[in-house]
Amino acid sequence: MSPQPQAAVGAPLSRVDGRLKVTGKALYAAEHDVKGALHAVIVDASVGRGRIASIDTRAALAQPGVLKVIHHGNAPKLPYRDNPASNNPTDGRRLRVFQDDHVLFHGQPIAVVVAATLEAAQHGASLVKVEYDERKPSTDLEKGKADKPTTYARGNAEAGLRNAPVRMDLTYRTARNHHNAMELHATIARWDGNKLTVWDKTQWVVGTQTELSTVFGVPMDSVRVISPFVGGGFGSGLRCWPHVVVAALAARELKRPVKLVLNRRQQYFGTGFRPAYEYRLRLGSDRRGRLAAMVQELDAETSSYEKFTENVMYAGQMMYSMPNVSQAYRTVPLDVNTPIYMRGPGFATASYVIESAMDELAAKLGIDPIELRRRNEPSEDESTNLPFSTRRLRECYTTGAREFGWTQRSAKPRSRREGDWLIGMGMAAGVYDTARMPAQAHVRLDADGTAVVDAAASDMGPGTYTSQTQVAADALGLTMRTVAFRLGDSLFPPTPPHGGSMTMASVGSAVLDGCNRVRQQAIKLAVEDRESPLYGAEARDVIVRGGRLHLNSEPARGETYQRLLTRNKRSHVEALGSFAGPAAKERHSFYAYNATFAEVAVDAALGLVRIRRVLGVYDAGRIISPKLADSQAIGGMVGGIGHALLEHTVTDHRDGRIVNANLADYLVPVNADVPDLKAIYLDGEDPNADPLGVKGLAELVMIGVAPAIANAVFNATGRRVRELPITAEALL
Repeated sequence: MSPQPQAAVGAPLSRVDGRLKVTGKALYAAEHDVKGALHAVIVDASVGRGRIASIDTRAALAQPGVLKVIHHGNAPKLPYRDNPASNNPTDGRRLRVFQDDHVLFHGQPIAVVVAATLEAAQHGASLVKVEYDERKPSTDLEKGKADKPTTYARGNAEAGLRNAPVRMDLTYRTARNHHNAMELHATIARWDGNKLTVWDKTQWVVGTQTELSTVFGVPMDSVRVISPFVGGGFGSGLRCWPHVVVAALAARELKRPVKLVLNRRQQYFGTGFRPAYEYRLRLGSDRRGRLAAMVQELDAETSSYEKFTENVMYAGQMMYSMPNVSQAYRTVPLDVNTPIYMRGPGFATASYVIESAMDELAAKLGIDPIELRRRNEPSEDESTNLPFSTRRLRECYTTGAREFGWTQRSAKPRSRREGDWLIGMGMAAGVYDTARMPAQAHVRLDADGTAVVDAAASDMGPGTYTSQTQVAADALGLTMRTVAFRLGDSLFPPTPPHGGSMTMASVGSAVLDGCNRVRQQAIKLAVEDRESPLYGAEARDVIVRGGRLHLNSEPARGETYQRLLTRNKRSHVEALGSFAGPAAKERHSFYAYNATFAEVAVDAALGLVRIRRVLGVYDAGRIISPKLADSQAIGGMVGGIGHALLEHTVTDHRDGRIVNANLADYLVPVNADVPDLKAIYLDGEDPNADPLGVKGLAELVMIGVAPAIANAVFNATGRRVRELPITAEALL
C-alpha cells in the first residue's frame, strides 16, 4: 500500500476550535441551555470528622424560590451496585452522598438546596443549620498511621548500601497541590423517565456514564454524558465526583433539570488533589558515581474511606542502572477527601526526589550533573529486563546542554552574582510511562467529499479536536476544512480517560484505523468500477490527496471521492476504527524522556526566587502538531514552576479546614513568573508503541521542571532545600 501524503500531520496548524473559544461560542458544562433548569447549591460539612446530630432546614425552605433541601434524613437510598467497569480509581469503596449521617472530612457534601434561582439556592444554603457530634480529625501526614506497604526489590539494597563507599540518607517532602483549572466543575442533570442525561465537566465521559449507572442502578445505555469542551482539568476530571451524583439525585427528586456549579472554595475538598508525600531516599555509589543501591520509603496521604495510589515507584526502578533497589510505598489514611491524579502523577513527585538526590550526589563527588547521569545510563529496563522501545536521554542531554549554554554554569555554588541577585543553573532528567488503552472511532465519508469522525474523547486543552482532525485528514486524503471531528458524548464509540498522556496514542490510532478502512473501501470501489479512471489498477498503488484518488505513479489518472460515490449511488462510506491497546505481554519497555534545564536568580538578602529561563528537550516520539506540542510544553513548564516555588495547600489540623482555598492565597504562576520558556523535540517516532509512533507528551513536559529549579537554586545559593515549594523562608 502506497503511503498516504502527510500534509496536516507535523504542520504547525492553529486549533480548529480556536474561533469558537475566543468568540464565546464553545459551550462548557454550566453554559448549556437546558430548558427549565433549577439551581442547586451544596451545603458542606464544617467539621473534619463526626456525625450529624441534626439538620434544621426550616429557614431555608421559608425563603422565596427554595423548593427543596435534600440530606441524609430525606434522601432516597441509592443502590451503588457493584460495577467492575466503574471509573473509581481506588479500592472500590466510595463516598455515598446523603446515605448516612457520617462526616468523613471537612467540606463533605451533607445537603443540597434546590431553588428556582442561583441566588435563592445560595441564600438558602447559608440558612441550613447543622449540629454535629464532632470528633478530632486526623489530617497530618506525619502523624497518621500508614497502611501495609506496596514493595519492590531487586538485589540486596541494604547490603549494597553498607558496602558502598559513598552513602547519602535524604528525606524530601512535597506539599499537597490542587488543580485549579479555569473552568469550575459543573453538572447539569436531566431525567426523562428512567433515562439520565448529564452535561458535565469531565475528562472521561464513559467513566462518568459508568459511575452514574452504578450509583443509580440503571443500565449503561440509560445514561448519556455530554462534555464537548473542558476548560482545563489537569486530572481533576478523571472521575465522577460526588457533586455529579448530587445533581442527578436532585434532578430525579424534583423531576426537573438541575444545574450545580461548585465554587472555587468547594473544589479544594470536592474534586481531589495531588497528595502530599514524605519521601526518604538512601543512596549508595562508588567514588566515580556509579550507583550501587537505592532504598526508597514513601508515605502519601489518602482518604479514610478510599485508598488512592499512583505510579510513584516506576521511575525509581528503571531510570538509572543499579543492581540493588528496594522500595516501600505506604498510603496514610486521613480524614480528607480522596486524592486524584494531577499532571505528571507519581512521576513528578518521584522525579523531584530522585533528580534532586542525583544532583546532591554530583555535588558531593565533584562530578558534573550531566556526566553523573551518563555514567548511570542503563542499557535496558532493569525492572523488567526488557529493551527500551526508544531511549534517547543522552541526545536530550547533549542537545539541551548545547542550546542552554551549560558550559556557562559554575560548578561552585554561590559563585555567580549580578548585583543583589545570585544566579544559578540546574538540570534534571524526566521520564513518563507511555500509556495506551483500547479505543474506537467511527468514520463516515459522505458523498459530498466531507468526513465526520466521532469518538467519546475529551479535550481539556491539549487540542484533541485539532490533532485528531490532522490524523483523519491525512489518512483520508482530505483537507482539514473538509473533516469534522466530534467528541465529548458517551453516544460516540468508547475511548479511555483523557489523561495519562494516552489520548493521541489511543484515540489517534483508532481514528487512523477507521480512516484507513474508509479510504481502502473507496479505493476498492474505484478499482472495481468499470466507469472509474482507476478501474483495473492495483489498489496498493492508489493514494488520495485533496479528496482525489489517483495512481501514485500517474497522478493524472484518478477521480474525486465525490464523483466516485455519486456515480455509485452511495450516500456515504463508513467504518469503525479500533485500537487494541498494548500487547498482553510487552516486548519492550515504553517510556518518554526529557532533559530540563533551568536558570534562576535568588535575591541574596530576601531569598526571593525568580525564574530566568527554562529549556526542555523531549524524546516523545512523533510530534503530530508542533504548535500544540509547544502549548503543552509551555503549560507543563508553568505547572512545574508552580510545583517548585508556589503551590501549597495549607490545612488547619484542628478541624481539617483548608486555609487557602482560593486563588488569592493558593499561589499559581502568572505571566511575570515565566519569562523565557523553550521546548525542543527530538525528531523521530516509536513504531513499537502504536501505529502513529507517538508517545505521551502532556505529563512529560512537567516532570523534571521542579528538580531542575531546585538544583538551580542550590547552584545559586549553596543551600539545599528538600521541601516543595521552595519558599523565601527556607533560603534565609
